[in-house]
Amino acid sequence: MKPDALLAGVSDKKYFILGNEAIVRGALEGGLQLAATYPGTPSSEIGDILYALSEKTNVYFEFSNNEKVAMEIAASAAACGLRSMTFMKHVGMNVAADPFMTAVYIGTEGGFVIIAADDPSMHSSQNEQDSRYYARLSGIPMLEPSNSEEAYLMTKSAFELSERLKLPILLRTTTRVAHSRSAVKFGEIPLNDRKAEFIKNPSKWVAIPANAVRMHKELLEKREKALELSENSEFLKIFYASAGSQKGIISSGCAFNYVVDAARELKADVDIMKIGMTSPLPEKAIADFLKAHDEVLIAEELEPYIEEAVRVVAQKVGLNTVIHGKLDGYFSVLYEYNPDILISALSSWLGLKLEANKVFPEKVDLPPRPPVLCPGCSHRSVYYAVKKALRKVGMKDAVCLSDIGCYTLGIAPPLSAADYLLCMGSSVGTGCGMSKALGRKTVGFTGDSTFFHSSLSGLINARHNDHDFLLVVLDNHITAMTGHQPNPGNSGRLGCVRNAKSIDIKKAVEGLGIEFVKEVDAYDLDAMAAIFNEALLFKGVSVVIAKRPCALDYSRFHAKPGLFRVNREKCTGCGVCLKTYACPAFYKDGDKTAIDPSLCFGCGVCVSVCPVKSIEAVNIHE
Repeated sequence: MKPDALLAGVSDKKYFILGNEAIVRGALEGGLQLAATYPGTPSSEIGDILYALSEKTNVYFEFSNNEKVAMEIAASAAACGLRSMTFMKHVGMNVAADPFMTAVYIGTEGGFVIIAADDPSMHSSQNEQDSRYYARLSGIPMLEPSNSEEAYLMTKSAFELSERLKLPILLRTTTRVAHSRSAVKFGEIPLNDRKAEFIKNPSKWVAIPANAVRMHKELLEKREKALELSENSEFLKIFYASAGSQKGIISSGCAFNYVVDAARELKADVDIMKIGMTSPLPEKAIADFLKAHDEVLIAEELEPYIEEAVRVVAQKVGLNTVIHGKLDGYFSVLYEYNPDILISALSSWLGLKLEANKVFPEKVDLPPRPPVLCPGCSHRSVYYAVKKALRKVGMKDAVCLSDIGCYTLGIAPPLSAADYLLCMGSSVGTGCGMSKALGRKTVGFTGDSTFFHSSLSGLINARHNDHDFLLVVLDNHITAMTGHQPNPGNSGRLGCVRNAKSIDIKKAVEGLGIEFVKEVDAYDLDAMAAIFNEALLFKGVSVVIAKRPCALDYSRFHAKPGLFRVNREKCTGCGVCLKTYACPAFYKDGDKTAIDPSLCFGCGVCVSVCPVKSIEAVNIHE
């Protein structure tokens, strides 16, 4: 759906939209006035849409340089009475956790909604954490939509709930909810012209220990009010079997969809409770459901968050209802669910025999298609040049510290330039730690967006403690992996709203007092070889900024630089291009190498890679 359509939708029609699109519409109808984020899949589309709409609404939106800053911006705006929102992927919640935990104590005036987008099965993430525990850890209410319609309704109502309780509200989604579609009927977008006002009251807004002691007590009192609302939530629903059943299922979020599909497929005589407000959990409603059933199955993705609470309720009330879930092995804690998993679990639990045509086929043995760096990606040429320089200076075994971004794909052979990875910005700290532990030079890689996100603090530490470390900043002028959002280094290029200012990476590094700072064209292998040789031999912190626009983003607005081919008469079939550079545009044609013209970006780096100079330009665009 085009962003503008989310503004123009009519209320007597249903729209088939993504969960993330539904969140945007729900936020607009909920009176959103300010939003801030750092992009991260599966939440990225929310920011992309708000970015596109920000100049057509009265909503202030920004891409902050990291999630912590985004949380602080939204929380403080909400303290001024504005309806505010921040959103991020699950690992972004870790970055924002410090201000988040205190924002809960302080509370809010304007509605404040926090969206955490989890990624079961780790489709685009380095871990599979369950963000629901942030609600339990902090004590704030949490809503979990199971489809786009609920994502829309819950986002809209979250602002009202927040202002009613004077607390931030956590909306937890998952990849399948964010990126699947369902029908949504829109309401009206109100004209929210509420003016910001901050009433000074340090005892309310400043969480020094003397105030925090009182704030924690107040938080528990607010949670009691939230529990009452949870028991009567419009998002708490029970679906009864035709004649009632002695067996019931408790579920929430995306898992509920699979439960319904499986029950329908098996024609199962089972009652289903769906919980939409999963913090605080509706203990009385759960107890009543347990009392009405001999056995209850808990179907939820990732950790046994609901199951643990249900077992506590059963113990508190003194019930003997048999409870199944992850803790007794009916389900695994690992990965996301699918209909097959639920059909298998339900048929086993209910003692139903699957018909022959209901037996699902074995997994088809398809050839692997691992993600790769795009044709023309400057990261490939940088990795190639660094590895070559490491061999030349006798450091071929140097540890390469990776970071979060497209360039993490440097892990794949033949580049093999990722030996250790923790999180956003970690390449600097881990590079310094490895260098100290091993007593030799290490090489870290970070992107331009990641540099601004969280590499700077590590770089300050590296300079202050005089570490022997090379940081390569892969500056492709964009936040590429999450969908080509702007970052502080390229704010002007995309015509950023609100006249955002660009920050020069080289000047920022020089401002830290680092002596070795050089920029280089990421397509110039000879220049990079010379600079990397020098940087590797430099004692102390050295920084090289390799600059070239993201090839994929560049091709959206410009013609490709040109086209290259292999001269078969010159090609010896040595395979150096395939074995050491491995651009996806290369392929084996008999005993020679060829270049697929539909994939070739035209960067021309491969000309310098070929030892016999068999690669030549077909045409070059000025």
